[in-house]
Amino acid sequence: MYALIGEVSRAVLWGDRLVAEFVAAIRAPFLTEMMTSMTGLGSVTAGVVFVGLFYLAGWREEFVKSVIALSLLGVVVWGLMTLVERPFPPNPVCVTEGDAGTTSSFPSGHSAAVTAYAGIAWHSDELPFAVAAGFAGLISFSRIYLGTHYLSDTVFGIGLGIAAVLFAEWLVRRVGEEAVLDRLPFETDI
Repeated sequence: MYALIGEVSRAVLWGDRLVAEFVAAIRAPFLTEMMTSMTGLGSVTAGVVFVGLFYLAGWREEFVKSVIALSLLGVVVWGLMTLVERPFPPNPVCVTEGDAGTTSSFPSGHSAAVTAYAGIAWHSDELPFAVAAGFAGLISFSRIYLGTHYLSDTVFGIGLGIAAVLFAEWLVRRVGEEAVLDRLPFETDI
């Protein structure tokens, strides 16, 4: 069993290194500018803005699910980054050392968050799934392109985003939206 885990780990690390080298070799100024501009849509600040927009628009279901999913992701991603402490890929385009809240490369919180938005859009009558999924894919790729995450960090982040949405949907079915809203540390009238 340990031999299999070792082989899988070596294959993942080999693939990560290969993809990082390939992406570094294809970087171009225009694409770098586009990716640098786009990657911020997966940040914590963007998450707060999106949740706020869902609230202001009166999109109750999207608001509740995003509060649950993003709260869970915040704790899990921070915990994994603190526990794993994986070094960043070599030759990043943007500075990662010393960024507030960023402690390591694993997992990609940006990819987790944008995947959660796409997952919420999947069952939404308000949010266009194709647009959300397209942005999720581009933003996830931007994390690899900019050298802030390896491919496996990003894929794992995508998996976390899917899991967080599935948990949010389960919780809402189990306890109801009103119960979630009643437990928020602020008053809501959505």
